[in-house]
Amino acid sequence: MEEQGTEISTLGEFGLIDRLTKDVALKNPSTLKGVGDDCAVLEFQPGQEVLVTTDLLVEGVHFDLTYVPLKHLGYKAVVVNLSDIYAMGGTPRQITVSLAISRRFTVEHIEELYAGIRLACEVYGVDLVGGDTTSSRSGLLISVTAVGEAPKGGVIYRSGAKDTDLICVSGDLGAAYMGLQLLEREKVASAGQRDFQPEFQGKEYLLERQLKPEARRDVVEALAKAGIKPTSMMDVSDGLSSELLHICKESNVGCRVYEDRIPIDYQTAVMAEELNMNLVTAAMNGGEDYELLFTIPLHAHEEIKKVPGVKVIGHITAPSLGCAMVTRDGGEIPIRAQGWNALVSDAPASPSVAPTSDTDSSDKAE
Repeated sequence: MEEQGTEISTLGEFGLIDRLTKDVALKNPSTLKGVGDDCAVLEFQPGQEVLVTTDLLVEGVHFDLTYVPLKHLGYKAVVVNLSDIYAMGGTPRQITVSLAISRRFTVEHIEELYAGIRLACEVYGVDLVGGDTTSSRSGLLISVTAVGEAPKGGVIYRSGAKDTDLICVSGDLGAAYMGLQLLEREKVASAGQRDFQPEFQGKEYLLERQLKPEARRDVVEALAKAGIKPTSMMDVSDGLSSELLHICKESNVGCRVYEDRIPIDYQTAVMAEELNMNLVTAAMNGGEDYELLFTIPLHAHEEIKKVPGVKVIGHITAPSLGCAMVTRDGGEIPIRAQGWNALVSDAPASPSVAPTSDTDSSDKAE
């Protein structure tokens, strides 16, 4: 009789990682931090710490080439890795790119993908230094590894938040998720129509946030200029709820965030109303915003007000108080991780059409 195994979906992505790596012992003194943060942290020479992160993007799970231009995909594949470096207070320096390519793709398709990769490297001052290429039987897979650096003591971990720290977030939340919902809606509407014109007017910001995100290098630089070093930080890739719980778990603290302080763009609100979706739920759980979530000491409250594009949304509490969102009427709702999880969520079907060329994309970052 065949042995009954454990479904991976019962653990989810982070549960699986914890299970696979909980007994991993670090043997080399140059390894300062292994699994468990946005990046691994290494030290090969005194005074300088090296940050390493990697991401795997799979067609049909992380992107749909029915509506994602290849140039945008290449740009995004790089930026999401650079975001991890910035989220730990580092500066990205190099990347490697590995591809698995099916026979559906032409040389010109891959050149278009690399145009986006090279543009991201140019915008962020990063060197493309290597990688690997192989064949695939199931579409396109992209793996990017980013390497960065930070001065000794300059790395910001998830584990430094303290009771009474303020919780801050850059930019606005939920726009990338709403951009995805918009693209999916128009994809469904276009089925079987030859001359279909998608309804994107007035929603350009949502599309940009989904298709061409930017790493918040500007926020990291502004914090340094203001003399503010966050006690903990990470980027919002899987949703604000998930990231808050990561920080609270690693720091052994609780938190309170306030519903009326969560930054949401007007286009996001309009789209949520069109789709009859709960706006706050989308902002808390949507993911792919790549904004920075961080905590700062209470005494830095006046200084953080001077940093543009940053909003205080709550505070850290004792662990016994748990993690909750304070609603507009003063009630409390427990925060649960409901963001993107590739090992639990139903992945969209892999597209059967040819890749989309990015013939109209800008040659510079906006």
